[in-house]
Amino acid sequence: MYLEIAMLAYFVVLFLTIRDIRIFRRTGYISYRKGALKGLAASSLILIGAISIEAKPEIGLLIILFGLTVNRKGEREPVFTNAGTLDRFLGKTDYIKRKKCKLRESRNK
Repeated sequence: MYLEIAMLAYFVVLFLTIRDIRIFRRTGYISYRKGALKGLAASSLILIGAISIEAKPEIGLLIILFGLTVNRKGEREPVFTNAGTLDRFLGKTDYIKRKKCKLRESRNK
């Protein structure tokens, strides 16, 4: 049962990470890039917790809980203006790509 909980948490975090990557590619907002990076770190922790469940279930679930805490995203820009529920779930946004994203501007300075 513990392994199923761990795998569910892992796949949910990966889904949200892929969704953040998709929104970042469409809009260029840096907060979604940071959210995707947090998601990668959190999914790594959750995977380590899932592996350690076989040895010590309590420690493994604690690592998974810590990974879910790392996955908290923070405040984001509004990217869904008139999207439906399924479009929001899949990360479809109105195409609002800026000419230069803030990351490229900071590299050029």
